[in-house]
Amino acid sequence: MTFSPPTLLNSLSDLLPTDILVVGVAKSTDGPVVTGPALDSTLAEVLTHAAVAIGADGSSDKTWRIPAPEGCAASSVVLVGLGKDAITADTLRGCAGYAALGMSGEHRRVFALPTSSPTDISAVIEGALLGSHRVTKHGATPAPKPPTIAVVGNIAPDVLDSLAAHCEAVWLVRDLVTMPPNFLNPVSFVEAIAERAKDLPLTVEILDEVALLEQGYGGISAVGKGSQNPPRLMVLRYEPSSPSRHVALVGKGITFDSGGLSLKPPTGMVGMKYDMTGAAVMAAATLAAAGMGSGAQITTYLCLAENMPSGSASRPNDVITIKGGKTVEILNTDAEGRLVMADGLEAASALSPDLIIDVATLTGAARVALGERYAGLMGTHDAIAQVQAAAALAGELVWPMPMPSELRAMLASDVADIANVKSGESLGGMLMAAVFLKDFVGTQKSGEPIPWAHLDIAGPAANSSGPFGYTPKGATGAITRTIIGVLMA
Repeated sequence: MTFSPPTLLNSLSDLLPTDILVVGVAKSTDGPVVTGPALDSTLAEVLTHAAVAIGADGSSDKTWRIPAPEGCAASSVVLVGLGKDAITADTLRGCAGYAALGMSGEHRRVFALPTSSPTDISAVIEGALLGSHRVTKHGATPAPKPPTIAVVGNIAPDVLDSLAAHCEAVWLVRDLVTMPPNFLNPVSFVEAIAERAKDLPLTVEILDEVALLEQGYGGISAVGKGSQNPPRLMVLRYEPSSPSRHVALVGKGITFDSGGLSLKPPTGMVGMKYDMTGAAVMAAATLAAAGMGSGAQITTYLCLAENMPSGSASRPNDVITIKGGKTVEILNTDAEGRLVMADGLEAASALSPDLIIDVATLTGAARVALGERYAGLMGTHDAIAQVQAAAALAGELVWPMPMPSELRAMLASDVADIANVKSGESLGGMLMAAVFLKDFVGTQKSGEPIPWAHLDIAGPAANSSGPFGYTPKGATGAITRTIIGVLMA
């Protein structure tokens, strides 16, 4: 789906007869109240009476649509619930997004929510854009056209450009993740990203299956060798003239995960096209940061493979050598994400950057522990703090989790430096995967551990329930704006 930036309106006098006006209705002890600085007292009162009449109680994640009353130039009015709590930027972002998710058609949507600061206006714009994305269906159905968004309020042009870049990155992630696996594989993925990178200050390196073997990327090679679609490693490099620091990003890009020879059950394979979300997030965040002129040097490793069973696929008990020389005994070919990520982390560590962040739909255990709204966050204290700060500004949910040292002993192998799983062990799966990855994170030139944050996004990457806030059902693009926030800090 193509992207259309929003426009700003000074007041509701700029409404057109075909517009859809979006206003907020809050809960109060006296019933619903429609409010907002763009609404004059007469219109606010009329809309409040209408809200009472139709039972629009102001609950969050609810909308009500009514014909525009006399004196309002729009064609119709959408009332979106603000809830009963204090109105914050997060509230406004979610309300604008939920209203946008529920509207169809090509008419302009004009958002006149109760904003009191540039931060509030930014949140409304961001929510409206995030909620306006639509999935492109394959077949005879024409691709959806992006709606025209307008927001009553004023912010600086550079802030508006930044918001548009953040949201366009999320749209890109959703588009990539939603693509069917017979359309998106490691080769077509790198082609799509390379096309978007060609007009940006980025250098692109792509390692094919031969180069991966020659250069010692044993994890990516082992996971990808069972598929007719060969693996790839894509490296994106952004280097400003005087970088403030060096950030390395690593993304898991399993374009389809059958489980390999440790085959998933049929129902377990549905949705496994989402297993490349980490790579999509890191690619989109890098493109956005480069386009906005981040002060940080960025090196991004997109670790791409399709995990399939065949006569050439990796077997349980195989021993492989990861980039850098450590050996891994594969005990479960369905724990493949950590193998490709190990290669990426070793390559990133060799650069001795100031910070490494990896993002992966790594474990089903993360969904069991944290559900579908929180990303598990593990790593070193300073890196965790940076990600938490960026997530708070973006309104995205992360939850710090431990990496118990005693779990490392459970990954011992008789024939290799480490095993990729503990056979038969079902407890602490998210934590054990992070402990595995930690083995492949290096040290800085000073000898201190490289600050490192690991985000397991197996939960929030895809929303299997109904829409909420600006989050649609299906691919969400979660954590993309958080990563951009770290890069732009």
